[in-house]
Amino acid sequence: MKVDLSKALRRALKTGVVYLGSKRTIKAVRDGKAKLVVIAKNCPEEVMEKLKNYDVKMVTYDGTNMELGAICGKPFSVAALAVIDEGESEILNIK
Repeated sequence: MKVDLSKALRRALKTGVVYLGSKRTIKAVRDGKAKLVVIAKNCPEEVMEKLKNYDVKMVTYDGTNMELGAICGKPFSVAALAVIDEGESEILNIK
């Protein structure tokens, strides 16, 4: 079963707990809270390097940080986000 990342992300934002932003994402991963990390395809290299140091599932969103921010319903760019609780979404089933 193929899960649509955009739909699953919107549902996770409504029903679960999602941290937006590189700093909060890195902190959530470091603290072991993040179950999944979604990064924009133009996520800064230094953010990706920090995230690669941890054993966390990462998915690359096939869009820019501005597009990822728009999917999240935010008027700003989002280079990375951490899913803490998926809520009613199936975002953790994404390959």
